[in-house]
Amino acid sequence: MQIPNDLIPWLIYGIPAVVALLIYVRNHRARSQIHEELLLESVAQGLTEPPSLHPVVDLGRCIGSGACVKACPENALGVVDGKAVLVGAAHCIGHGACFPACPVEAIKLVFGTEKRGIDIPVVKPNFESNVPGIFIAGELGGMGLIRKAAEQGRQALEAARASMSGNAEFDVVIVGAGPAGLAAGLGAIEHKLKYKIIEQEDSLGGAVYHYPRNKIAMTAPVNLPVIGKVKMTEVTKEELLDFWNGVVKKTGLEVSFRERMEAIERSGADFIVQTSRGSYRGKTVLLAIGRRGTPRKLSVPGEDSPKVVYRLIDPEQYRGQRVLVVGGGDSALEAAVAISQQKGARVTISYRSEAFSRVKEKNRAALKQAQDAGRLRVLLQSTISLIEPDKVHLRFKEEDVAIRNDIVIVCAGGELPTPLLKKIGVMFETHHGEA
Repeated sequence: MQIPNDLIPWLIYGIPAVVALLIYVRNHRARSQIHEELLLESVAQGLTEPPSLHPVVDLGRCIGSGACVKACPENALGVVDGKAVLVGAAHCIGHGACFPACPVEAIKLVFGTEKRGIDIPVVKPNFESNVPGIFIAGELGGMGLIRKAAEQGRQALEAARASMSGNAEFDVVIVGAGPAGLAAGLGAIEHKLKYKIIEQEDSLGGAVYHYPRNKIAMTAPVNLPVIGKVKMTEVTKEELLDFWNGVVKKTGLEVSFRERMEAIERSGADFIVQTSRGSYRGKTVLLAIGRRGTPRKLSVPGEDSPKVVYRLIDPEQYRGQRVLVVGGGDSALEAAVAISQQKGARVTISYRSEAFSRVKEKNRAALKQAQDAGRLRVLLQSTISLIEPDKVHLRFKEEDVAIRNDIVIVCAGGELPTPLLKKIGVMFETHHGEA
């Protein structure tokens, strides 16, 4: 049978096109099913409330391109039935990369939900709070995007500069060394102001420091005082932190690490900022802190020991050590499992409740696997009572237990300075999902 000449092009080009289309549809359906299962899992476990800044998708605009899914560093987004959906709300870290990634502007970033409101300080267009002289920039004020937070820090410093008066020790006391705080500090250098930057962590970067390894942290240019415009496209967490450290070295920007703000008091026309190391008098205060807050403490004797830390940075550093992880959330389980995989590490996880109720199923399974393999020990219904140089004392099921120990990692969440700020008169608004 001879094929008509006019059908040959259709056979040559049409069949491959149909095959490609079928493969695409099949893969699309498979991905949609996976994302739908993740969504159902989150709902079943009660993990549907995002902790901070998060995306809301306009389903009328969304075309299901999946660009936002690819941009999300925590796999919190998925495409179900052709529309983007927040399938892992509890694991969204407020990265904000999904917002610029959407080709049809179907995403807005919001704080809070209808069920759970989030308090955001009231600030003026120049980033000054209702308390004259106290300025707020960055994530605490509702901006999680790195580029925008840095721009807010620069603008807030300019506004603070215009309102400075008196003869205080510092023109501005800056709390936080994330993008907003660093940009504000550079602005202070540019204008030859007397400044003090305090940072409760031992590293620059703010929330970026806690991002997963090799995750994209910034994909847009940023304009910084002293430095100028910096083009940043597809920059990973590590590259961004290296950049910030290079900026500090180049400009001589001074940051006081491991120093925590504990109080702010009005003193005449100035402010006294009390910290874990002392106090500083400033004409103005610029709060550039994120929403991770100050790590929640155990409030037990010995907690101020150098062996007590509040996050896991690199599991490999705990090879051959006896580690106690305290907490019952995903971060605690992930830390315990990761350390248990290191050679010679002996890991115990302590949690006050009877079960790990609000965690990812994969983390629960990984913990059980490690426990069954003898790589870690689980102590439910236990609380820490005393931390000593070589051991930790616990109350475990109505009994006192002491275990040998080298490191304690506390994964108990953080506390925002909301009460502290309200005490000095800063007003807050509760957001229930507004952009």
